[in-house]
Amino acid sequence: MRDKREIIRDEMAMRARILEILKEGPKTVPEVAERLSRPTAEVMFWMMAMRKYSLIEETEEMTDEGYYKYRIKEGRK
Repeated sequence: MRDKREIIRDEMAMRARILEILKEGPKTVPEVAERLSRPTAEVMFWMMAMRKYSLIEETEEMTDEGYYKYRIKEGRK
């Protein structure tokens, strides 16, 4: 895994890409990671920061693997 400082530096660039993917509909962290061709752990880091700052929110839907689906928070479109 890359150094956490490197991951943090990429957050702003990835934020726009993640929001574009979520415009298509709710997705899990692994689904977004696959679309970005990035490790799930890095995408989890970025998406949790986006959740913290109210850019995205989890839906009530959970996969069989235990992953929530995330969507763009209402009013942010």
